[in-house]
Amino acid sequence: MQLLDTAAPKPPTGGRGAAAPAVTAPAHGRWQRIKAARWSYLYLAPLMALLLTFVVYPIFGSLAYAFYRWNGIGSPGDYVGLDNFRQIAHDSIFWRAVGHTFVYAIVVVPIQLLIALVLALTLNNRKLRFASFYRTLFFLPVVTSPAVVGVIVQLMLSNFGDSLNGWLLDAHLIGRPVDWLGNPKIALGIIILVGVWQTLGYNLVYFLAGLQTIPEEVYEAAKIDGAGRLRTFTHITMPLLRPVGLMIVILAFIGSFQVFDLVQVLTGGGPYFGTEVVNTYIYHLAFGGNQAAATEPNVGLASAASFFYGLLLIGFSVLQVLLFRSLAKRRATGRA
Repeated sequence: MQLLDTAAPKPPTGGRGAAAPAVTAPAHGRWQRIKAARWSYLYLAPLMALLLTFVVYPIFGSLAYAFYRWNGIGSPGDYVGLDNFRQIAHDSIFWRAVGHTFVYAIVVVPIQLLIALVLALTLNNRKLRFASFYRTLFFLPVVTSPAVVGVIVQLMLSNFGDSLNGWLLDAHLIGRPVDWLGNPKIALGIIILVGVWQTLGYNLVYFLAGLQTIPEEVYEAAKIDGAGRLRTFTHITMPLLRPVGLMIVILAFIGSFQVFDLVQVLTGGGPYFGTEVVNTYIYHLAFGGNQAAATEPNVGLASAASFFYGLLLIGFSVLQVLLFRSLAKRRATGRA
């Protein structure tokens, strides 16, 4: 009997509420998951190869040129160290270009998001006839080349032929032709208006995709409870659309900071650098031109400006994400 008692398993000393020992996952579990999803990684391999070749490598490759004074011909040999960065930091035209870029983004994004949200709410209505046609109509400017759009707008705003000035003069709304693209104050506004129209379709599609993820049963329950359209929008649509909306805002700002084609075709950064944005500034430094800070190409200076601007965008993106997280925490604390 004593032998049986000693061989019997002992009860846990922690009592009834004692926790079971933690079960650790095997070390090779992660590799098993990767092996199970090997076909997914295989499908992503071509995209990753293109990304590394045409995006990641050029970023680090151009950074090496930022320490040289080089016109792009032959191999760089005139090492200048940090002089290119110091020249960019003290260049007033660069900071004017940064200001114009931020003005463009800060004005375009809120207007564009508001219009896109209203259109998405309207086109998401199942009772609306020809909804697919309207979606295609609003998305058409996106698939149109910005360079082509810029040329057409430039012809419409010219001072000859059947242009906007001619129509306004015939309607007696103006007394003399307006130099739309020759006045810096007006030209930047024209670029903003065209930018809102040309890239509106992206945000419209994003909002439509977000709205279609909201279950229809939620709206039916709100309707049964007697909630009106405004209350349904503020208490159901907006809270459920907020995660998607956060990504839409971030993507909209990133896209706006990359404006180049419209400015280059419409004004080339002029007049008198009045519409110069960072991308046209970098382009003019790298390839020269009458709007550039230097008449001769300077790839090293352009690379330094690109890297400098990239740091500014990274800092702005981090601040943007931190701001949204802070607002989300405040909402969660208020509800609690």
